Amino acid sequence: MQSAGHPARRVPLTALSLAAALLLGACAGCDPTQARLAEPLQVDGVVWQPDNATVMPRGNWEQLGAHELLVQWSAVDGTSFVPGSAMPPAPTLPDWHRIAREPWARRVIMGLAGRLDEKVARADIEQLVADSIELAKLPMPVKVSGWYFPVEIDPNWSEAPRLGQLLAKLPRPLWITVYDSANVGPEALADGLMKWLPPDVGVYFQDGVGIYARQPQVALHYAEVLSKRLGSGRLRIIAEAFRPQVGGGFRSATAAEIRPQVNLYRDYHVTLSEAPHYLPPALVDELSLAQH
Repeated sequence: MQSAGHPARRVPLTALSLAAALLLGACAGCDPTQARLAEPLQVDGVVWQPDNATVMPRGNWEQLGAHELLVQWSAVDGTSFVPGSAMPPAPTLPDWHRIAREPWARRVIMGLAGRLDEKVARADIEQLVADSIELAKLPMPVKVSGWYFPVEIDPNWSEAPRLGQLLAKLPRPLWITVYDSANVGPEALADGLMKWLPPDVGVYFQDGVGIYARQPQVALHYAEVLSKRLGSGRLRIIAEAFRPQVGGGFRSATAAEIRPQVNLYRDYHVTLSEAPHYLPPALVDELSLAQH
């Protein structure tokens, strides 16, 4: 609306045409999805796999929004990383009280008893469940918001249904990890889980992108199917923040590799793996900024 007594200022048509042309030129080829993939990284949590090399985890992962720490295990191969266990303690225990004050560990999903070797772990699930029950009884030095049983499940493990009754003995809330090394597809993966997984156990789906098992778009489809079949509250994504390196082993993924991977999962609860080994401060700083 114009003010009384003041004529409207006229903008020459040529100026309007030039502004429109510039706007159209700037947006030509714009893809909202691509723009989203370039945004600063935002995740919910990070994974920490305690070992003697990372017994004192430090990082700036809160810059990515991380506020939940998924601890892979509290004891591995009969060695405990928490005080008070009947198992022999690790040479150095983590500074749990300091960890509890970290902004990236306001909530902790505490892993129970595990094994480094997956085949050994799968052959010993009864003992691992028994050990886990005892570990869960200890007064934990962090705020535990859930528990994690660190024997990972994939379609190649034909005896996985044995876990159904065993998981019933563990405390809640309880989470497990599932991955698809056989590439059976999300529907078949969900079908297998639905046959035996207790309905109150949540699933972390490991995306497989870090080992080049699949592209992020395919991993997203897995998440969509699993979320629909299990229920959205039972499905979280573990995004692998590593890649194979020449000569063997793994390296940190680059920002250019991680950003489009993780930003594609923006509608889901995302946990980055594994933070102390693969997410150093300089990489986090880069990921916390938009890509230009």
